[in-house]
Amino acid sequence: MAHIRLPDFEEMTPAIQGRALPILEKTGKLGEIFKLMAVDEKVYFATDMMIQKYLLDETALSYDIKEAIALLISKENGCKMCVDVHKGIAKMLGLSEERIEEILQGVDALNASDKEKALLNFCIRASKKDSYKILKEEIDALKDLGYSDVEIVEAVAITGYFNYINTLSNVFGLGQ
Repeated sequence: MAHIRLPDFEEMTPAIQGRALPILEKTGKLGEIFKLMAVDEKVYFATDMMIQKYLLDETALSYDIKEAIALLISKENGCKMCVDVHKGIAKMLGLSEERIEEILQGVDALNASDKEKALLNFCIRASKKDSYKILKEEIDALKDLGYSDVEIVEAVAITGYFNYINTLSNVFGLGQ
């Protein structure tokens, strides 16, 4: 049970209801994270924009990589709710159950290229409190593997998004 009272759909502002209705219709319920964000319209729409632009839209990174980042960072941050939610989203986006379980075993267990593993390890490193210690050489190493600036920025933005959303979920006891 969440540590604060979460609004029901009927209590949300009309603007949030309009944005949340397709989710409700598609899944049959609104997850606790959507209800938490609906406490503040600014938070809801800022977060919703990140979800749309980082995760659901086609971007420089594949859905497979984006969901791998989501699962790995959420697991790293101890956010069981986000891991569970993104297992479902990963399936919806076409990842197999085997691939999802492989990701959850950690980067070293992945049947993936060294290039992909390097990016995922970099994202885990970027999610840490000491990310300010990351050196230009570490970014250059990703470029040497063939990643573009756009792909690297996107991967770090998704990493930052999951630090953010995992914090909201963990602090307010969602999914418990």
